[in-house]
Amino acid sequence: MKIPGDLKYSKTDEWVKVDGKAAIIGITDYAQSQLSDIVYFEFKVDAGENVKKGGTAATVESVKAAADVNFPVSGKVVELNESVVDQFEGINSKPYDTWFLKVEMSDLGDLNALMDAAEYEKYCAERGH
Repeated sequence: MKIPGDLKYSKTDEWVKVDGKAAIIGITDYAQSQLSDIVYFEFKVDAGENVKKGGTAATVESVKAAADVNFPVSGKVVELNESVVDQFEGINSKPYDTWFLKVEMSDLGDLNALMDAAEYEKYCAERGH
């Protein structure tokens, strides 16, 4: 299982790449491996929408289960990666290259609640992975 060192991680298995005030969000290798083969992806928000940490950003369905993708930070959605709706295979094959959306963070303090790579690796190990 890959865990890039330059990202932040949530307890609900989203990754965040910080670019200034922008948070680029996707799901982790652990999350995609638990879901297995992705068969459907749907955004639950639109660009321009203000969102709160913990809210639902998208739904991912696989042959095994359905899961919500949650916002690890609060802010305004500035971009959706629409290509993921039709080309969701990358979620399984390249989870850290397949981003879902960008959020302009309203509170950079939200990042303090996220884990670094070492903490996330330990968190995954505690869950048996």
